[in-house]
Amino acid sequence: MLVANYHTHTHLCRHADGTCLDYAKQAEKDGCLELGFSDHCPYPNDSKDNWQYCRMDFSELGKYKAEVESARQAVKFPVRFGFECEWDADYRSWYEDVLLGEAGAEYLVFGPHWFTEGNSHLYIKEYFTDANLNKYIDQMIVGMNSGLYAFVAHPDLFMASGCEWNEQTKACSKAILTAAKELNLPVEINGYGIVKQKVFNAQGERFPYPVKEFWELAKDLGNTIICNSDAHSPEVVIKNNLGARAFAQELGITLTDFIKLDKN
Repeated sequence: MLVANYHTHTHLCRHADGTCLDYAKQAEKDGCLELGFSDHCPYPNDSKDNWQYCRMDFSELGKYKAEVESARQAVKFPVRFGFECEWDADYRSWYEDVLLGEAGAEYLVFGPHWFTEGNSHLYIKEYFTDANLNKYIDQMIVGMNSGLYAFVAHPDLFMASGCEWNEQTKACSKAILTAAKELNLPVEINGYGIVKQKVFNAQGERFPYPVKEFWELAKDLGNTIICNSDAHSPEVVIKNNLGARAFAQELGITLTDFIKLDKN
């Protein structure tokens, strides 16, 4: 089966393995229509807590772009140049003017892991409370409305905290999915979550994400849904995508294959 995959990391993010060429060659072997690289983006070296331990440094941006180009020249399917970004309003011009503008990124992925608290960013999985979840969802929807992103990665990641599916998590999920539907912004079933350690609560065991109830709701609301690998090693660049597709198939979800690229 040939698939497109737009959520791919590299060694430059400090928590993945392999070069762009490694991923492209593996994708060619496993069957790929189009491969997008979306490593965690660099940020300015300001005084703000900006995820320095899990993303490339700005000095490595040229290296990243060169690696993407090397991969592009090595395979016959299209290879795309992108970044995965958090949302912090202070960095809007950085995303728009530097990454999409000067660097020439073809797309940005919205990967919401943290919510902003003053000058700090707090990981929702580690700081999960009802109040923090509401804050996280509110900031997430602001980011979605920025118009900068091609799709939302793992929109149900907040469920990785092990929380139960209840009235609040359902309401928060509906808020995310309704906003995405109104914006015509695709949401991603993330294959990486399927291979992670399962979480347990009073309702039983499940994947940290994707979460069945969330995606049943997305199906009912008519969201545009895409599958991606969120690959952190070359051998799963297509494999994780196929896992996400199998999950979608079990729920009877109709998928979209390709994303809209930024027209620089």
